[in-house]
Amino acid sequence: MSTYLLFLVIFASAVSVLPTRDIPGRVALDNFPLIDGHNDLAYNLYNKLHNQIYNFSFHKDLSQDSLFGSDSCKSCNTDLVRIKKGKLGAQFWSAFVDCGPHQDAIVSKSFEQVDVIKRLIDKYPQDMEFVTTADGIEDAFLRKRLASLIGLEGGHSIDNKLALLRQFYQLGARYMTLTQSCSLPWADASPVDSQPEANKVDLTNFGKKIVLEMNRLGMMVDLSHVSHNVMVQAIDTSRAPVIFSHSSAYSVFPHHRNVKDDVILKIKQNGGIIMVNFYSAFLGERHVTIKDVARHINHIVDVAGVDYVGIGSDFDGVDSFPKGLEDVSKYPDLFDLLREKNQTRWTIENLEKLAGRNLYRVFKKVEEVRDTLLHERPDESLIPDEDLARAAGSVKKYSKLLTFITVVVMYTLRV
Repeated sequence: MSTYLLFLVIFASAVSVLPTRDIPGRVALDNFPLIDGHNDLAYNLYNKLHNQIYNFSFHKDLSQDSLFGSDSCKSCNTDLVRIKKGKLGAQFWSAFVDCGPHQDAIVSKSFEQVDVIKRLIDKYPQDMEFVTTADGIEDAFLRKRLASLIGLEGGHSIDNKLALLRQFYQLGARYMTLTQSCSLPWADASPVDSQPEANKVDLTNFGKKIVLEMNRLGMMVDLSHVSHNVMVQAIDTSRAPVIFSHSSAYSVFPHHRNVKDDVILKIKQNGGIIMVNFYSAFLGERHVTIKDVARHINHIVDVAGVDYVGIGSDFDGVDSFPKGLEDVSKYPDLFDLLREKNQTRWTIENLEKLAGRNLYRVFKKVEEVRDTLLHERPDESLIPDEDLARAAGSVKKYSKLLTFITVVVMYTLRV
């Protein structure tokens, strides 16, 4: 027997005789892949490298890198060295471009983000594997590769066209966030919930058709970033479980990006999942730590149960993370903490659910619903003119307000 095999036998024997209470939470990450619902690395590749990645050393520890290191980039948290240390098993890489009335070429830029994600995966075939199915996640995990999936962040990327939704699905996107921070002609984004004067459309009939078409395709409906009303209406519309790819609990910290308890209960009824975000601004007031993330996770479990919660870090997408969860190497510490604080709730089995079994279950169900809808034809609907006219009116109102503010600022500076 080789020295390595002997070591494995001795290690396994030692673990098997450990009292259950002494098994650390991170063991769950060896049993089932940790699936993170949201990482914005591709956005950093666009901003910093213009998606030119031939010389991008993703296989190295980039924490001290002059461009991607923590001193020069507060929103850079990811590389393969730290991914392996963090026991990450699967990642939904976000294909995101900025939204807003003054952005151009949104659709083509979105396709470029899908392209750079796939090229990055192809660049590291021994470490990463492109995946488009639930079972593919487990297969890649068994091959000790990072299962790499694509999430399309924001319905602005489909330019109000169901045909583009289908094209992104064909290219491998397996969820779409209905909105990002900008409201669309067919769905409101979460900022409207903190703006009493906002002109709300909720989820229009066309928006509901988008949800139903996603069900037909087998594409998960992601409700992070949408308004409270859109959350409720999308859940009521969907024929499959929905997800929140990177959101936290409103009752723990009241931010419009977080999920209120009534929606958490609807997620339980729907069979979906809320994948908890690590962005400090969504977690607490100040001095946010890993314990605050645990509080959000535990609150969702308090309301809905352990079957409806997951992890959606938002690494590489924001510039402030809790102390103790600064980058992708830190996931095991969170699982250890949860188990240390409540071993009755956080058994290894339940930690496996948090890590990935819950998302895997949702993904499988979405695929099952798709398979029951094979008889349905692709929806050829066009967005109604009145939806576009209403949106144009909102943009015009915004432009007038911006012009007014600009004039006031210029006058003040002159004075």
